Amino acid sequence: MRELVLICPEAQAEALSDALLEAGALSVSVEDADGDTAAEQPLFGEPGLEPAVQAWRRNRVVALLPDGLDHRQLLEQVRDAGVADYQDADCLLRDVPDADWVRLTQAQFNPIQVAGRIWIVPSWHRDNPDVPRAGSGRGPAEDGVVHIELDPGLAFGTGSHPTTHLCLEWLAADLQPGSAVLDYGCGSGILAIAAAKLGAGRVVAVDIDEQAVQSSVHNAQANRVEIAAMLPDALPQGDFQVVVANILSNPLKVLAPMLANRVRPGGDLVLSGVLERQAEEVAQAYAPWLAMSVWRARDGWVCLHGKRAVQ
Repeated sequence: MRELVLICPEAQAEALSDALLEAGALSVSVEDADGDTAAEQPLFGEPGLEPAVQAWRRNRVVALLPDGLDHRQLLEQVRDAGVADYQDADCLLRDVPDADWVRLTQAQFNPIQVAGRIWIVPSWHRDNPDVPRAGSGRGPAEDGVVHIELDPGLAFGTGSHPTTHLCLEWLAADLQPGSAVLDYGCGSGILAIAAAKLGAGRVVAVDIDEQAVQSSVHNAQANRVEIAAMLPDALPQGDFQVVVANILSNPLKVLAPMLANRVRPGGDLVLSGVLERQAEEVAQAYAPWLAMSVWRARDGWVCLHGKRAVQ
């Protein structure tokens, strides 16, 4: 296979990428053409959110071509689409060596150990002798080791982010057997699955994205645990011994009344997705219902915990 490399300004990057894909490119990536130089331009947004600007001043657009596709055909379609008038002299063609891309991708992801006894294990490491064996069935393993099988590359979170680690650490340290657990903003369902494997009773996972709900169901089945995954409108009335929400500070503040009132008296509220500088502001949003404080911090992120008073 070969790659076609084109340089374009910020205003053309998105349209050029779309035109190349429509013309038959297998994939398209956009890079800073001035990367690793004095003119390099940072491009970032609020953690967890997309940046407002989607391209750099000068962009290197790289299109992967399938065997047999003439790059001149792509350039012609780009011209016909009115994106830019690229000619042969404006592009670079380079060979892409044959490789087992699946194996190379898998080699980047190893099992992740969290809280001592929780292991997030990609499916291709299921029989890895370096990973301690876990017990079978629902509830804590007899030897204390819990495996969560979750493949990196799937959407909605794979357990590598510090906020996910913080929530998993809290569950491993403080979740009481038989507790009813609500995972709000479940994504891949990793926290709900961990709660079930750590001995929770009823486990409910909620997300505003229907694909995340489907992902949680799929991952729960792969891990042989039962969770009820649903959209917010389907969440029935009732409270929980533990409510955990690993999202971002702004939605956490908006959801404060609902999340706080889902915690039963004497129950625990665990929040993450919060930067250290945002902790006090988020805690204030929950102050009318329960006192939140930093339980643990990692890499600039915090996990907030509060216990609802028994009335």
